[in-house]
Amino acid sequence: VQLQASGGGLVQTGGSLRLSCVASGLTFSYYALGWFRRAPGKEREFVGAIAWSGGGGTTYYADSAKGRFTISRDNAKNTVYLQMNSLKPEDTAVYYCAADLKGAGWGLSQYPYDYWGQGTQVTVSS
Repeated sequence: VQLQASGGGLVQTGGSLRLSCVASGLTFSYYALGWFRRAPGKEREFVGAIAWSGGGGTTYYADSAKGRFTISRDNAKNTVYLQMNSLKPEDTAVYYCAADLKGAGWGLSQYPYDYWGQGTQVTVSS
């Protein structure tokens, strides 16, 4: 199983980025997908998640992400997206995607997930 995150970069405050995470080696629709981030000197934190298809594909967001970030999935492309708008300097972090078999509910905000991808760096300049 591989999860490949991409789309990070440098953006100014108020700008937007869309992260993608492509999965391989698993039955994508059976998995919930989560996004987490780790800022320098801080612990990894939950950003948001989308339930597996059988769980209705419901989305869950951390308070810091609500109203600014949107998670979506394209099962045909084995891809989950994190659209980030109105970015702030405090959003600067390495962003990780993760997959959890038949995951749903607010438990998705916690560990453990079954598989993790490598991170992609997001830097928001002030």
